[in-house]
Amino acid sequence: MVIAVLILAFGALAEEVLEGNTTAFDLAVLSALRSAADPANPIGPPWLHEAARDVTSIGSVVFLGFVLLAGVGYLLLIHKRALAILMAVSVVGGELLSTILKKSFDRPRPDIPHVTQVFTASFPSGHAMLSAITFLTVGALLARANADPRVKSYFMGLAVFLTVAVGVSRVYLAVHYPTDVLAGWCVGSGWAILCWTAASWFQPTSVNQELEP
Repeated sequence: MVIAVLILAFGALAEEVLEGNTTAFDLAVLSALRSAADPANPIGPPWLHEAARDVTSIGSVVFLGFVLLAGVGYLLLIHKRALAILMAVSVVGGELLSTILKKSFDRPRPDIPHVTQVFTASFPSGHAMLSAITFLTVGALLARANADPRVKSYFMGLAVFLTVAVGVSRVYLAVHYPTDVLAGWCVGSGWAILCWTAASWFQPTSVNQELEP
C-alpha cells in the first residue's frame, strides 16, 4: 500500500513537472531562499551556506558509497551475509534507477548560480533519492535488530532526519527544484521499502533470522 502511494505520488509529480504546472511553485520557493540583492547568494549568514554544503555532501555518491561499504563490511564480519547482499542490492540498484530516471526526464537544473558543482540532470534529485534509500535501509536494519522500541524509533528517526536534511540542503543551494527533491524522496523511500519486501518474500527464513538480535 505504501509503495503504491509513493509510486502514484511520483507519477503525479512527474506529470505536473512535464506539463510545466509546478514552475511557479518551484521558482517561488527558490526565490524565497535567495538574497533579493544578489540571487546568487542564499539567504542567511556565511556559516549557514557552509553548513548547507556540508550537509549536502552527506547525500553524495562518494559518502553514501562509504556508508554502503562500511555497512556491508560490518555485516559480513558478523556473518550476516543475506543482509549484506540485501543492502548492496538496494543501494546499487537505487543508483542505477536514479540514473535511468534522470536520463529519461532530462530536466535542466535551476537557472540560478550554484554554490556547488553539478554533473547530471535535475529530476528526480539523486541526492534525495539515494540518501533515502541508504539511510532508510540502514536505519531499518538497525531498528529490526533491536528489541527496544525506543532504540527502533531512534534509528528510524535519525534515518528520516538525515534524508530530509539532505533534500532541504539541495533546494537551499539552488541545485534542485523542490519538486525534484519531493520526487527523489518518493522514489527512494518506495525503492527501499520494495527491496525489504522482496527480501522477505524470497528469503523469509535467512533474512528474518539474521534480523534477530
